[in-house]
Amino acid sequence: MKSIKCLIASGVLAALALACFAGEKPVLTQNDQTQALVEGNNRFALELYAKLRDAEGNLFLSPYSISTALAMTYAGAENATAAQMANVLRFPIERSKDLDSNKQGELSDSIKKKLMSREHLAAAFGKLQKSVLADPKEKGYELSVANALWGQKGCRFKQQFIDLVRTDYDGRFSELDFVAAAESARKTINAWVEKKTKNKIKELIKPGMLNSMTRLVLTNAIYFKGAWAEQFEEAMTQPGTFNLADGKKIEVPMMNQTDKFKYAETDTLQLLDLPYAGDDLSMTILLPKKEFPLSDFEKTLTAKSLLLLLTKLYERKVIVSVPKFKITSEFSMASVLKSMGMTDAFTPGAADFSGINGGKDLFISAVVHKAFVEVNEEGTEAAAATAVGISTTSMPIDSPPIFRADRPFLFLIRQNKTAGILFIGRVANPKT
Repeated sequence: MKSIKCLIASGVLAALALACFAGEKPVLTQNDQTQALVEGNNRFALELYAKLRDAEGNLFLSPYSISTALAMTYAGAENATAAQMANVLRFPIERSKDLDSNKQGELSDSIKKKLMSREHLAAAFGKLQKSVLADPKEKGYELSVANALWGQKGCRFKQQFIDLVRTDYDGRFSELDFVAAAESARKTINAWVEKKTKNKIKELIKPGMLNSMTRLVLTNAIYFKGAWAEQFEEAMTQPGTFNLADGKKIEVPMMNQTDKFKYAETDTLQLLDLPYAGDDLSMTILLPKKEFPLSDFEKTLTAKSLLLLLTKLYERKVIVSVPKFKITSEFSMASVLKSMGMTDAFTPGAADFSGINGGKDLFISAVVHKAFVEVNEEGTEAAAATAVGISTTSMPIDSPPIFRADRPFLFLIRQNKTAGILFIGRVANPKT
């Protein structure tokens, strides 16, 4: 039996869906659809983080990237495979065709009121992707996303699938010869990812992931570089103590400034919103108070609890001290996604990706994600990529609060208008 591998490098939100029900008119407004998609994506982001948080040390990923890569794959999925993928990815899809009725209760009431067809989901992804793209000359920050299909030379793929990726994801289709030159194809795709992420994501696809049985590779890459709306002065950066979770102390460069920021505080947590130039995006830092370990807070974090915390933010003067840091993370995620319920997609004989090639011989063999972030006085630079391999069988107070991130914390890079999470990370040790 033949085997197919399809890799997707992904990093920001895009558009997805099989182009079915073409004549059906949207019941919801585009804003409703986009917000429903963001709610679902945020839920997936935090459920995925919950599966990855047990790993030691720093952590950084772009759930937005992962959603996009799998969304393009979902565009070719059918029947139970599509149902499981939509449920795990929390896509607000109508139940009549894509999800079993017993999955209905797993979505929030707000999303249940905004269910849509796969075609409308694709349009929502497209609209969301366009809303986050930014030219530095216009916005003051750069955020780009790129998508592409790489197909085996001479193989037949459904034109409907290719057209969908081009129309909704702005993804181009190119032919490569995996059969005769798999290593050359791997280098070509990796070079594309490197270029689209400004050389921040290298060697996404490792040797051996592509071979003579590879037939299709779907790629998406995201790159972000933004200056703080209120930059930290380098002269104010001073050595400071960072307290590790195990009680050890290390010295790290701490950036300092006092200004007006959106801030919130609970009995156990401090939140700080650091906006980027243009005020479209922000980094939100979630810092548990000294007597409350980050690991305990992580266990309580959900999309619903995060939204509630964000509503508490209000602008006031804050004394801020945050460490400089740089993180690169890499994950092999097939087992994680399977544990979340996406089982058929990884199972030969059970997977149904007939929307890609008309047959039922494809299954996902690997999902790899890699992300990079650097935070300094000027701002933030971040990039991410995801690879999916498919194989075949055949409140106010008078004095300013002090926000000193001198212990492990979580952070989000999110879109302010929609509250959509683009990146999520954990700083356990700014030095590593």
